[in-house]
Amino acid sequence: MHKRLYVAATNQHVGKTTCTLGLMAAFRQSGLRVGYCKPVGQEAIDIENLQVDKDALLFSTMMHFDLIARIHSPVILGRGATQAFLDHPEKFPYKSYVKAAGKVLEKEYEMVIYEGTGHPGVGSVVGLSNADVAALLDAPVILVVEGGVGYTIDRLNLCLSLFREKNARIAGVIVNKVLPDKIEKVRHYIGMKLEEWGIPLLGVLPYEKKLLYPLLTTIHQAINGRVLYNPQNMNVLVENVVAASLMGNHNFEEDQGVLLVVSKNRLNESLLGIQRLCKNKGLEKSPLSGIIITGDGKQLHHIDDFAHENYVMEHKIPMISTPLDTYGTAVKISHLEVKINVETLGKANRAIELVRDNLDLSKIKW
Repeated sequence: MHKRLYVAATNQHVGKTTCTLGLMAAFRQSGLRVGYCKPVGQEAIDIENLQVDKDALLFSTMMHFDLIARIHSPVILGRGATQAFLDHPEKFPYKSYVKAAGKVLEKEYEMVIYEGTGHPGVGSVVGLSNADVAALLDAPVILVVEGGVGYTIDRLNLCLSLFREKNARIAGVIVNKVLPDKIEKVRHYIGMKLEEWGIPLLGVLPYEKKLLYPLLTTIHQAINGRVLYNPQNMNVLVENVVAASLMGNHNFEEDQGVLLVVSKNRLNESLLGIQRLCKNKGLEKSPLSGIIITGDGKQLHHIDDFAHENYVMEHKIPMISTPLDTYGTAVKISHLEVKINVETLGKANRAIELVRDNLDLSKIKW
């Protein structure tokens, strides 16, 4: 009998992809041939004339399999898809697409891990909520929830109700993003409640700040930026964001990956200050991962009287202009949702390590 698992989450951005990566790697390391499928996707990308979910592309890259849209990403609910379905459901046999993909994968692999999308109800409009798909595939569900106690238990109970309604089996729960000093408390109380419900707690994953660092290129897109210098270095991680007006309160000696947000008028002054600080502290490497020049409504195409071009070029620091002011830039950055993708494979490897070190897969309820 083939083994199947369906990885779902209580809501978006909880760590579903992180856990799915780790589970796949762990089962592969145990000697099983493990396949992957994203039955229902919302965020598609076009690659080699194929439209696939972006998570499917990540897994094909990390797990080294050839990506086939109808098998690894059979249903994409892009813009307008739900309205088209509601108008003419007979034209969209989505359930048959999902079942066909599962049959192909289960012939080739000893285990198939299906990754859900969004919260449990996503996809309901076309009859393919996470609970619908798990029941359709007869795949036991691992539910990922964000760490806490009261909120976590309430959220679990709400989300589990939909899986119960669809008669989908629950294989276990993973609690993610728990502060290290709260892990034992969360493990105790969540484990107590899950035992009452007859559901195993597979593990508690610690909050890992580095997994939440955005790429500079992601910020660039969010702020409608224009790259002025060093476009080749846009795939750097941003660990800290500092406004020029608050530079005096920041410890550049300890922090790296700093994104400086500065107006054109304060650019030269700010970079001079950073260079002097680095010289005084004996720092050879620049702490800056990038510079954003705010425009107060205007998109700058070049900087007049730029006195520190040599410094920016020597340290290969990307410089970006944005029409937003400093406040607008800060708001855009603070609202970013950071996801693991093919441009952050280092994060993906760390996600695999977290699952390996913190989950007990022998507790899975098949």
